[in-house]
Amino acid sequence: MDETAKVPQYKLFINPMDLRELRRDIWIDEPIPAQLTVDGKRLEIDVAYRGSHIRDLPKKSYQVSFYKPKTFRGSKQIHLNAEFKDPSLIRNKLSFDFFVELGVLSPHSHHIFLNQNGKAEGVYLEIEAVDENFLKRRNLPTGGIHYAVDGDANFSLMSDLDKETKKSLKLGYERKVGGPEDDYNLQEFIFNINTFSKNEFEKEIQKFVDIDKYLRWVAGVIFTSNYDGFVHNYAVYRNGETRLFEIIPWDYDATWGRDVNGKIMEPDYVPIDGFNTLTARLLYVDTFRKQYRKLLEDIMNHQFTVENMIPKVEKLTQLIRPFVIQDPYKKQDIDIFDKELSVIKNYIEERRKYLYRKLAKLD
Repeated sequence: MDETAKVPQYKLFINPMDLRELRRDIWIDEPIPAQLTVDGKRLEIDVAYRGSHIRDLPKKSYQVSFYKPKTFRGSKQIHLNAEFKDPSLIRNKLSFDFFVELGVLSPHSHHIFLNQNGKAEGVYLEIEAVDENFLKRRNLPTGGIHYAVDGDANFSLMSDLDKETKKSLKLGYERKVGGPEDDYNLQEFIFNINTFSKNEFEKEIQKFVDIDKYLRWVAGVIFTSNYDGFVHNYAVYRNGETRLFEIIPWDYDATWGRDVNGKIMEPDYVPIDGFNTLTARLLYVDTFRKQYRKLLEDIMNHQFTVENMIPKVEKLTQLIRPFVIQDPYKKQDIDIFDKELSVIKNYIEERRKYLYRKLAKLD
């Protein structure tokens, strides 16, 4: 097997003056011009640092916008994630692929090796941007897409940040695709989640959200244990034809047994019934709760098993290992990298035990 063909080399060139400007203040979102060479093709791009707390880390993550040509492989924009806090460098991709298995819309991702101005920057995960091209590639109807940007994206009338009534139901969200009408649709959805009476909720909420897809997303968060997954780390898409909302996962490196700081996460850290107002209201309805319980059992029988997941972990780690050794930020931790398979395996075994014990809570 030709491993190098599967971990492509990306060559980033930034003019030293522009590089100095980029490094001057890591919190500025203003992009700088650069060139990116992929498969011998030179692309004019704009590049900026991405992420919030991760900007402070020595290995930076980047947002790349294509300038000339305007798109590359059907994308206007891609994200290059350093995955610095994840000793395995695979948790994000493992999670996205897992969500796809569950039938949840999820970004494509693959590993690359980045060189910047002739110097190795190491192994990165290229992640597809969730935008109008994301929909086009999947032949999906156009529709509004909003990113959940902070803890106010909790489907509640109350702020998760200051525990007061929100001044606007748009708080916590940033529109990526669509217009003002899409902002209105999202606000109406959040308002209805919170104001439908107990009697009308079961019937009326189905006019706004694809219940099956939403519960599959909840299950994905629960199995991967993304602690922030319910109020952050997602995009919400309203299908223009069905007019129903569904959720797209985002930022899943703090999963599969490690938290946001890369520390071992206890298997019971994320409760089986999750959090956020929509999930709580759905699971309060007998029909939806039983549907969710059956879904969890089905996934534990098929997808969330050591037999299904560990070969995927092995394949990914074997693929990138030769390049981790060349990563200036990670090569000294290759022993830790090699032990991650057992960390993930142990997490799956222990998480399964916890979930089986808690299934009765959904009766």
